[in-house]
Amino acid sequence: MLQTTWMDTLSAGAVKLNRSVPADLKVAFPFYGDVLDEYARAQDVPLTADIQTKGEEPNDAFLQFQAEVADDLRKRAGITDAQIEQEFGDDPTEKGPLNWRWVQAILRALDKNVGGLSARSIELVLRDVYLYTSHAGVRDEVDTIVRAAFTDEPTVVIAHSLGTVVAYSVMRNDPRGLKVPLYVTVGSPLGIRAVRDPFRPLRYPKPVGAWYNAFDKRDVVALNPLDATSFPVTPAVENNDTVLNHTDNRHGIVGYLGDPNVVVHILDALKG
Repeated sequence: MLQTTWMDTLSAGAVKLNRSVPADLKVAFPFYGDVLDEYARAQDVPLTADIQTKGEEPNDAFLQFQAEVADDLRKRAGITDAQIEQEFGDDPTEKGPLNWRWVQAILRALDKNVGGLSARSIELVLRDVYLYTSHAGVRDEVDTIVRAAFTDEPTVVIAHSLGTVVAYSVMRNDPRGLKVPLYVTVGSPLGIRAVRDPFRPLRYPKPVGAWYNAFDKRDVVALNPLDATSFPVTPAVENNDTVLNHTDNRHGIVGYLGDPNVVVHILDALKG
């Protein structure tokens, strides 16, 4: 289903440009969502909304991670302390990264003032990223799934959201000599400090010939470009911040794979 959505969107974008996806294209679409769901349950990592409605105990490590990411995003988005205070209200509890109400206030402020992803949707993305970057077992299992999809043939890699982090992890630690003429990332959170820090020292993946990063400046998850400030690697990543993602949350894959500039980069690499 997901693969069909991706390919149909890319094909429709190609048609609009009077081009086409090569008929003999081989497509691999590794899926690891069920692995993340299992670990979320096993590690007992509730969302702040679940803490509020179900009375679950917060996971302090996840709260700390969320708070760091949310603070990074709200500064990039220009969210003020006053806007967060407005969401926090008159709660007498101490503000800080281990107060789930304070974290939720930042997420609500992002939702209200940037738009797109709801506070719960932001948390769902962040929980997946947290599990992947903070738990070696999770990362190893997910990387194994994705690594198995690669072959020795030249491969154009297209990744979205957490997938951009996973593909980067796999390719930067490549022992096989993979050949990736183009790496396309869309809606990537790699520019967020708490997400990129586990991969320090940062380095450009050896298999990658060119890296093209596209994002909508209204996409909360991808507010930071992969530039010299947020993701310093050599050679530099090519960033495109002109995407106008038409999906409701500004983060959806359909809104990215339908962008003409993204389509052109992919088709040129595929010779389509």
